[in-house]
Amino acid sequence: MEIVQKIMSGFSLDLGPVKEPLGFIRILEWVFAICAFATTGGYVGSTQFTLNCGSKKDNVTANFGYPFRLPSQPYEIPHCNHSKNMTYLQGDFSSSAEFFVCVGVMGFLYCTFTIILYLGYQQVYRESNRGPTIDLIVTGIFAFLWLVCSSAWGKGLTDVKYATNPDRLIIACLPEDHCVVKTYPSMGHLNSSVLFGFLNLILWAGNCWFIYKETPFHKPANPPPNVEAGVSTS
Repeated sequence: MEIVQKIMSGFSLDLGPVKEPLGFIRILEWVFAICAFATTGGYVGSTQFTLNCGSKKDNVTANFGYPFRLPSQPYEIPHCNHSKNMTYLQGDFSSSAEFFVCVGVMGFLYCTFTIILYLGYQQVYRESNRGPTIDLIVTGIFAFLWLVCSSAWGKGLTDVKYATNPDRLIIACLPEDHCVVKTYPSMGHLNSSVLFGFLNLILWAGNCWFIYKETPFHKPANPPPNVEAGVSTS
């Protein structure tokens, strides 16, 4: 309880940093991090084709979703000879998808922490060189992570599209079956997730410059002696 009181006593709300690139870009990072992991982690889709056996038609639906362990959801294909075949989508793309979502969640949490720090504890952030320096290092690490996870998930999404393409799935139909594609899976949210990932890369990498300007690496720790004295002796 005493620790909470100390923390609250040091809190001083100042919206000034939001008007500066340092705070404004951090808020954009917070928003786009949510968009990145939400469009991926909440995805559920399906692919469908139709089996025509004379007057009888059967719709075959294969469902899939995050984390894209495709063989975990089997689907059944009936045939015109009255037999049935249990079939599985092929491919496990969970590693790239979960890595992408993990980076997004961690980025969201870090943005939340630093926004509170900027707006409520600006004096603590600027009272020493440690705060901006640590912020610069962590932001640089996240920029690298966004590059890696967005590239990996972009490749994973390409593989997911290939594995769930109904044009490919109808190959499992028997020669006497008449299978035609009914619906293609909707990939709009997943396409936007990759876009949000690379937008985060641009934001986090660009923000490194504005944080760098707050560090001692950009500003000299002590002013030159002639400036400090105000006049020079002849």
